[in-house]
Amino acid sequence: MLVVITQQTTFIPVKDIQAKYIAPPPMLERFTFGYSEIMADTIWIRAIQDMDYCDEVSGKVGEVSVCANDSWLYKMIDTITNLSPKFRAPYAVGSLALTILITDVDGATKVFEKAVKEFPSDWPILYRAAYHYMYEVKDNKRAAELLIQAADHGAPPWTRTLAGRLYSDSGNLDLAKSLLQNMKDTQQDPGLIKRLEDKIRSMDPQFK
Repeated sequence: MLVVITQQTTFIPVKDIQAKYIAPPPMLERFTFGYSEIMADTIWIRAIQDMDYCDEVSGKVGEVSVCANDSWLYKMIDTITNLSPKFRAPYAVGSLALTILITDVDGATKVFEKAVKEFPSDWPILYRAAYHYMYEVKDNKRAAELLIQAADHGAPPWTRTLAGRLYSDSGNLDLAKSLLQNMKDTQQDPGLIKRLEDKIRSMDPQFK
């Protein structure tokens, strides 16, 4: 007797499969055997390919999706800066991606605090951190402190005036718009610029 067993296979289109990225393991910096800088560069090259990747959306604020804390991108940036604490790009660009592109507020706060500690006189980083604290964390006092610190290290003089206005809604909007102009002037990633424009429109519907 011949028994024929058949198995039905269901194929799922590739476009319907949600990729799940794997972040580096904790405390990787203890196992680099002298190659910390090379590993930091390698992980950074990987991170910049998917800076808009959010592994879990926790909600929405208006039309803006909010990524859950402890995101893949945060783990990547945190690992890179642990491996190479003086590697500026992950602080300057990675923190912006966390706060603007995927809105991982907690992750961005941690990275900005590391950045301010490692680069206390780098006014563009201080300036961007001020935006984050003002818009995402809603901590105008901390934002004002960072603006004054930025002004002390070469930021335009009007940042001091803006620091004094942060306790008003107009001050919040002015800081967001000035950051947008700074990002355009320094030719930041178009995706970052577009995302920030969307956030500004949520504050000012007349913004164009």
